[in-house]
Amino acid sequence: MNFPGTVTGDLAAVLPGCLTALGMRGLSDPLGIARDLDGVNRVAVLLVDGMGWAQVAAMAPVAPILSGLPRRRIEAGFPSTTPTSLVSLATGSLPGAHGVLGFTVRIPGTRKVLNHVLWRDSPQPKAWQPVAPLYVAASASGIPVTVVNRPEYVGTGLTKVTSRGAVYQPASGVDEVATRMLTALRDKPGLVYGYHPDLDKAGHMYGLDTAEWYVAASDVERLIYRLVTELPQDAALVVTADHGQLDVPSDHRYDIDTDPGLSAGVEVFAGEPRLRYLHTTPGAADDVVAAWRAITGPNTTVATRDEVIDSGCFGPFDPKFAGRIGDVVVLCRNDWAVLASQREHVSVSALVAMHGGVEPDEREIPLIVVRGQ
Repeated sequence: MNFPGTVTGDLAAVLPGCLTALGMRGLSDPLGIARDLDGVNRVAVLLVDGMGWAQVAAMAPVAPILSGLPRRRIEAGFPSTTPTSLVSLATGSLPGAHGVLGFTVRIPGTRKVLNHVLWRDSPQPKAWQPVAPLYVAASASGIPVTVVNRPEYVGTGLTKVTSRGAVYQPASGVDEVATRMLTALRDKPGLVYGYHPDLDKAGHMYGLDTAEWYVAASDVERLIYRLVTELPQDAALVVTADHGQLDVPSDHRYDIDTDPGLSAGVEVFAGEPRLRYLHTTPGAADDVVAAWRAITGPNTTVATRDEVIDSGCFGPFDPKFAGRIGDVVVLCRNDWAVLASQREHVSVSALVAMHGGVEPDEREIPLIVVRGQ
């Protein structure tokens, strides 16, 4: 079966380390971030969507300041996708504990597929994702938290389960994000979190190593430059990402909707192109595993739900979330993907760069710490 074993999910340890440095008690700090932030009383955490470890190196021609900052390599959790990573960051817990187990997942007991990015009020957010963001306990401990994020995300299910306990400051674009983050830092000691999505979007739409991607990378550089050069003396900036990306060639894409051998026995199709959850008709799981292994061969790892949970890739697992995972799980290897040209929106098939799996380019992310001068 050879499904990947334990994924460290270092991203979940970033905020506990920052909050420990700010005086919050009872949190673990396996990354040693509190030591790096000793003496700091205000911390800005910036998450750049899609800026994996490999992408930071590739950005060097247009982002010399960013690429010159000292950084170390950590890991996102599994799957390496935005909703899962954002909840892990905010809660300090691994996916098996918080239950956001993919970009899209089946709502157990139904044939409905929940897109965590388009999610609003159904399912009810606190019931679907029951782990409180660390911001709730931080605020109760006297550490104020400000979240700087896009105005269009206000009121979404994902915002509700990641931003509760914080003051939400809407901001669009690099300059407004930088200004809002710096204003919050100067206002009072505490934690400020900012999010920038455009690098990820450029990779998805155009691919890596394209003119459009480098434009987005130069915007990240401008954001980093402002934050680094305008940090208050008693502040620090922590930069990380939710995942990296890799380009998927057009001839490395399976389509479940054009291959009867892949669609046979599959009732509900979820996940994303690099990690698929197949919910099968009763009694069909073994046949579906055999068919997918025969057709996709070494380009995927195909396993049952129990095998995947037992591998430890989600971290300690709460059994109540098991129904969100397919009876069969398909993990794409190298630069392959699985699409559904008829079951999913055409925009999914149009993606160029993708993520969600365990290859280094999508799983490895940077951790950068800069102190004010």
